[in-house]
Amino acid sequence: MAVGGGLRAVRRNALSGDAIAPGDKSISHRALIVGALAEGETVATGLLEGHDVLRTAAAMRALGARIERDLAAEGPIWRIAGGKWRAPERPLFFGNSGTGCRLVIGAIAGRGVAAAFDGDQSLRSRPMGRIAAPLAEMGADLSLEDGKLPGAIRPSALKAISYRMPVASAQVKSAILLAALGAKGKTTIIEPTPSRDHTERMLAAFGADVAVKADEDGRTITLAGGGALAARPVEVPGDPSSAAFIAAAAAIVPGSDVLIRNVLVNPLRAGFFETLKEMGAGVSFEKMRDVSGEPVADIRVTAAPLKGVDVPAARSASMIDEYPILSVVASFASGETRMSGVEELRVKESDRLAAIEAGLQANGVATESGADWLIVKGAGGVQGGATVKTSLDHRIAMSFLVMGLAADKPVAVDDASMIATSFPSFVAMMRGLGAGIAPQ
Repeated sequence: MAVGGGLRAVRRNALSGDAIAPGDKSISHRALIVGALAEGETVATGLLEGHDVLRTAAAMRALGARIERDLAAEGPIWRIAGGKWRAPERPLFFGNSGTGCRLVIGAIAGRGVAAAFDGDQSLRSRPMGRIAAPLAEMGADLSLEDGKLPGAIRPSALKAISYRMPVASAQVKSAILLAALGAKGKTTIIEPTPSRDHTERMLAAFGADVAVKADEDGRTITLAGGGALAARPVEVPGDPSSAAFIAAAAAIVPGSDVLIRNVLVNPLRAGFFETLKEMGAGVSFEKMRDVSGEPVADIRVTAAPLKGVDVPAARSASMIDEYPILSVVASFASGETRMSGVEELRVKESDRLAAIEAGLQANGVATESGADWLIVKGAGGVQGGATVKTSLDHRIAMSFLVMGLAADKPVAVDDASMIATSFPSFVAMMRGLGAGIAPQ
């Protein structure tokens, strides 16, 4: 269900029933890119059909891959046939998708073709220098405007490097790994703090010579360039970052009991659910299984009295996208919740720390913050009653709509159109569980 304009959420009865989270956005991007790099046809089921992922599909087509949606299938089934990449006729436009843009730039560098790329106003404000530095060290001829979009890349020969990640970032790591496929030699990446590992898992499944070693100092990933990838089926599980909104609503609306089916529970993505359990919510993983090399489960969440907790900085990489909704949950807890190591939130679709604080304070929740930390002073309930400015950020929009489901007064968001970038069915799914969300 497409959503445009403002929305308003009101408190009703308990939420109940089953829900299926949309396909994982991170894995969906990677399925399209790696499939386009592989020889043969990759069949991807469960692909997220949000705006961000569709931008990546369009970019792959422009670069020479054949990508088609199977219109005869009941669910989303996509066929991706790789081939020789070519320079696109016009700049690749990524809209608001930082993941798609950064990963595709890395893949283009490894394929040795020329391309220009751009994004919307929000994406143009986000830093791209963090991928430009390691790619330049590899020999990529990449130009940006003051480290940001728009930009262009020209063909060049790449060499392997050893790179220590200064900040945990799966996007930067993945850009380097995708470029390294076309580099001469073995590229090594050292992660002091592990970030989501979907690229390593998928590249290994497609036949890349990639090795991962973990020890007390972090993770070391080594990839040998020059090898060919072979197509294979990909089943995309449910996105834990999207499931977090459903789980949060079930945790804060009294009497709720919701089962979220087919959710990715990769340990490097499950920090939110671990934190929710520490706060006192009923959280259980059921029917654990392996899907295309990733751990998957059904997640049951039941409401319970919540308490404030300290969220360690080491957990931030496993839940960086979930801090907006965690902040809302913390508002309903008793006591302070402190979140550390969250400086990455400053350079997301919006300055998320600022947007979180503004929305919380407008609805009567006290906060404190610094450059890389946030404290939410929960009082066991939320006054509500405000309209929150979303700043074109889908996670801010969904988070404060969830707040409205348990607040004393309704909570509104000024614009919900961008929710379609990651969770097009959000409003319809939440209504199906009993949530009161309607146009403002």
